[in-house]
Amino acid sequence: MAYTYHTLSFFGCCFFFFFIVCIPFYTVESRAPFACDPSNELTRSLKFCRVNVPIHVRVRDLIGRLTLQEKIRLLVNNAIAIPRLGIQGYEWWSEALHGVSNVGPGVKFGGAFPGATSFPQVITTAASFNESLWEQIGRVVSDEARAMYNGGLAGLTYWSPNVNIFRDPRWGRGQETAGEDPVLAGKYAASYVRGLQSMTGNRLKVAACCKHYTAYDLDNWNGVDRYHFNAMVSKQDLEDTYDVPFKACVMEGKVASVMCSYNQVNGKPTCADPILLKNTIRGEWRLSGYIVSDCDSVGVLYDNQHYTSTPEEAAAATIKAGLDLDCGPFLAIHAQNAINKGLLGEEDVNLALANTITVQMRLGMFDGDPSAHPYDNLGPRDVCTPDHQQLALEAARQGIVLLKNRGRALPLSPTRHRSVAVIGPNSDVTVTMIGNYAGIACGYTTPLQGISRYAKTIHQSGCADVACIGNQQFGAAEAAARQADATVLVMGLDQSIEAEFRDRVGLLLPGNQQELVSRVARASRGPTILVLMSGGPIDVSFAKNDPRIGAILWVGYPGQAGGAAIADVLFGTTNPEGKLPMTWYPQTYLDKVPMTNMGMRPDPSRGYPGRTYRFYNGPVVFPFGHGLSYTSFSHSLSQAPKQLSLPITSLQAIKNTTTSSKAIRVTHTNCDALSLGLQIDVKNTGIMDGTHTLLVFSSPPAGKWSFNKQLIGFEKIHLVAGSQKEVKINIHVCKHLSVVDQFGIRRIPIGEHDLHIGDLKHSISLQGNLEEIKY
Repeated sequence: MAYTYHTLSFFGCCFFFFFIVCIPFYTVESRAPFACDPSNELTRSLKFCRVNVPIHVRVRDLIGRLTLQEKIRLLVNNAIAIPRLGIQGYEWWSEALHGVSNVGPGVKFGGAFPGATSFPQVITTAASFNESLWEQIGRVVSDEARAMYNGGLAGLTYWSPNVNIFRDPRWGRGQETAGEDPVLAGKYAASYVRGLQSMTGNRLKVAACCKHYTAYDLDNWNGVDRYHFNAMVSKQDLEDTYDVPFKACVMEGKVASVMCSYNQVNGKPTCADPILLKNTIRGEWRLSGYIVSDCDSVGVLYDNQHYTSTPEEAAAATIKAGLDLDCGPFLAIHAQNAINKGLLGEEDVNLALANTITVQMRLGMFDGDPSAHPYDNLGPRDVCTPDHQQLALEAARQGIVLLKNRGRALPLSPTRHRSVAVIGPNSDVTVTMIGNYAGIACGYTTPLQGISRYAKTIHQSGCADVACIGNQQFGAAEAAARQADATVLVMGLDQSIEAEFRDRVGLLLPGNQQELVSRVARASRGPTILVLMSGGPIDVSFAKNDPRIGAILWVGYPGQAGGAAIADVLFGTTNPEGKLPMTWYPQTYLDKVPMTNMGMRPDPSRGYPGRTYRFYNGPVVFPFGHGLSYTSFSHSLSQAPKQLSLPITSLQAIKNTTTSSKAIRVTHTNCDALSLGLQIDVKNTGIMDGTHTLLVFSSPPAGKWSFNKQLIGFEKIHLVAGSQKEVKINIHVCKHLSVVDQFGIRRIPIGEHDLHIGDLKHSISLQGNLEEIKY
């Protein structure tokens, strides 16, 4: 086994050496200017090419030079070239969910760019609860994206991130999201977008896109697919759950694009709903950018949903609703006839193009000489750098969640556990670790390779794959466990179980995986550790309750360095700090919750239990926010207000406070003056250094507004053993202590609000101050 370890290490080092050292010997020709080539005498002096002219003036000038036929062919993702104006064709569709991806046609790997850094899948990174990490990853991804653009192999418009709420544990794309909590998802969205776009003034490094707007979280369940699904959503749930991360993405992250989804919401396709697009995204949230359809969704609303009688009506309805760009050919085929029939005006097309071309100009695509751009110096040397790969490893470490640690089974000791049986269908995987919407990784460290760096390994897969049909290999796995000082079972899921267009049918481990785990645990000579690789929750109640299984780790899909991160946590080089970004439900939960029911709140009269930790009160396998450490932490409040008066600025608000609802509209008070400072002393009371993820929740007064609790803030603190630090959490009353009523109106309940910090509970009394009313 030692020989195998050294061989793997040698080839791994050789690959790394080749990748990093040999890159400079590639000849990389810089991309020709997209437009406004200074060597083109016919176009270089045109107004839209003058960088000292305001962008809106340049955009208007360019649109005025286009023919109607040219305009229509710019409404789709594979926009045509316009040689007479010196403009190249452009592919808008590129992806960068957790690294530059070749899922979209805008990115190609090869030559000087054989791969890109593949970070952990989003659900894993979200478990870190680390905003600065999310932004840092975004900056690295956009560096690599811009480098590949300079090399002619990528675009500058990336349709990432996915900020939908992970509402149902079966959703195959939950892995792409930041979890079930809207505040967490919103903070992730804004942080990652800020990193990706790295704005300097109004200029963009790359243009991000928050998708899929809105209430999109079903792919294919019980014969209902995303192309036909009509999501019936209350105004309350839309305002306080589904739209929250999109609003944060636009208003806080300043994202350059939003993608509308396939599904209908309350009978209207999202891509043809002016209330959602024009009124909300562009009007209320003030998007500075473009709105794009999910791919072929304009065709879907006509062909599959039969929302309009003719294709021309579909083209007109979407553009008039606020859609600017079609991923797919539908608008290029039908927009002209829509104009001919009087359903659409050329001015409507001009408005759409103004939004897309403005983003291209903010990206510098019309600035002429590429060398004038601040990111033009990025190239092959800036992709898969040692620093980028180290960040991928660090992100994987921070996202690993310790779910169980009975009798301190972990960490393992390299001196006491000299041999480790590494068992399971995910024990030596590569591409499984990077999940979906990934590209080609720089290289991989599998769990087996990672553990081999700490101990002699005895490897058995136990199952041919995660489907785990049959038990023919169980005997060899049991024999390996009997020989070793410790056993690590790496089990779970992959894209054959959960993926785009593939929702899960249950929450249990697939096939005979549970039997394999239990049999190996019985046979194991030393401690048995279960490592779960998955994007969604798994009902592992059997392992949680089995005393022979000492510890359980959830690692999500941990990215290219996942195996190294897993081993570092197993052997205590890294102290786990991740927290679950979603509730882990028992299998029985699914019997009461159809995926098609979009309601977040429970309905006892129908036996509907509600969704997510905010509204569901039933039994769980592991709760949202759960995550253990190898050390222990204590909290104490050093400063916390006990009461606050809300200045009332409306006569209507006085009337509301005298009714049974006793809640003030946020629009009837001065939100700018309503901020509370909370100071918490956090102490590491254990014997090992560690990073603590501090989560702060609030609960409103009991009564009609009541839900369980909601996350209002989080902070990361690194503490050496025995040390203490003060953490400050700012509570914005209108944002964090408000609720949404059944009409979608956000209000602040009067009365006792409870704050929950670990095992601490603190009450704040909110009262309306009628004296500040202005007559």
